[in-house]
Amino acid sequence: MTIDQMRRELQRRLKKERFAHSIGVANTAVKLAKRFGVDETKAYIAGLLHDCAREFENDELPAQAQARGINIGEVERAMPLLLHAYISAQMIKEIYGVDDAEIAQAIYRHTVGARDMTPLDKIIYFADMIEPNRNYPGVDKLRALTETADLNEILLTAFTDTIAFVLKRNLPIHPDTVAARNFLLLTK
Repeated sequence: MTIDQMRRELQRRLKKERFAHSIGVANTAVKLAKRFGVDETKAYIAGLLHDCAREFENDELPAQAQARGINIGEVERAMPLLLHAYISAQMIKEIYGVDDAEIAQAIYRHTVGARDMTPLDKIIYFADMIEPNRNYPGVDKLRALTETADLNEILLTAFTDTIAFVLKRNLPIHPDTVAARNFLLLTK
């Protein structure tokens, strides 16, 4: 499937706002990829398809995960929305014909992170947070980091902000997010 075909298929499957978000992440990922020397095509595809499983409602995600043999941990059971990343990482091959381990991994890791993220993983995680359709307190501070900070500094700030956001809502923090932040701190 060409990128244009992927875009059209995704637009057909997602709600208008979610599709606009996906385009925003794809375009933001390309800008970050240019700055940090990452493959721009992979960044665009990963950004475009990162939320492809959001075609399913939250209550459908556990069944979709089970059907694909995806393990559902206790945090995902409490917050099934997190499953969309793992499902999306498989759907890119099933629906969109993308058979690329780097892209699949970046999509898999885009919501909670991971201990030792690749530059593409980091770009997709961060592009999802700062794409132009995002509007929340602190997003402009995060966007400004893309001009001055290195990729690890950017991610450390992103993880810190994410953890603070989750703590304020008294929700469980995914252990992969904690591991990702700690890894960045310990390998400075």
